[in-house]
Amino acid sequence: QLQAFGGGLVQAGGSLRLSCTASGRTFQVYTAGWFRQAPGKECEFVAAIGYRDRRILYADSVKGRFTISRDSAKITVFLQMDTLKPEDTAVYYCAASPFANGIVEVRRYDYWGQGTLVTVSS
Repeated sequence: QLQAFGGGLVQAGGSLRLSCTASGRTFQVYTAGWFRQAPGKECEFVAAIGYRDRRILYADSVKGRFTISRDSAKITVFLQMDTLKPEDTAVYYCAASPFANGIVEVRRYDYWGQGTLVTVSS
C-alpha cells in the first residue's frame, strides 16, 4: 500500500516536497516512480528511482527542477519540486514497479498510491 503526501497550492517559482510511504518492504524490492495527470491529459511519467542500482530517470520537462530520492530504510520516496511552473499543476501519484527497465511506462507499475494535488498559480 502506498500513500502520497505533500501536495498543495504554491506560486510559480516556489517549491513543494512530496512524500510517498510504502508498507512492508515495497521500496526495498521495487522501483519507485512518480507520475502526474493534469486535467484533460493522460498520466505522464515524472521521475523514477531503481531499487537495485538506484538508477534515476527524469522526464525532460522536470529535469533540473525536480529531484527524486529515497530514505536509507527504503520506506519513503521523496519528490522535491523546485522552480515550479503553472504547467506542473496536476495530481501526482507515486507507484511501485517490480521492473528495473521500462520504468517510464505506466503499465510497468503494479502498485499505486492515491494522488496528491499540486496546484501552481501564475
